[in-house]
Amino acid sequence: MRFVVIGVLLLILLSLGSALYFMMTDRSGTSRSVNALTVRVALSVLLFLFLIAGRHYGWLPAQL
Repeated sequence: MRFVVIGVLLLILLSLGSALYFMMTDRSGTSRSVNALTVRVALSVLLFLFLIAGRHYGWLPAQL
């Protein structure tokens, strides 16, 4: 389970980095940075819900 949490955290950071890249380089007015930030927020909420469910159902120990 630890690797799942670390993997999702890395995906969140990757999405944040791509949003920064699109914000700095995209001059055409597309919504790619907004989409990348939306993915980041969705991943963060899913990770939070997974951690709550994992702790509640005993999938995760008290300390990771």
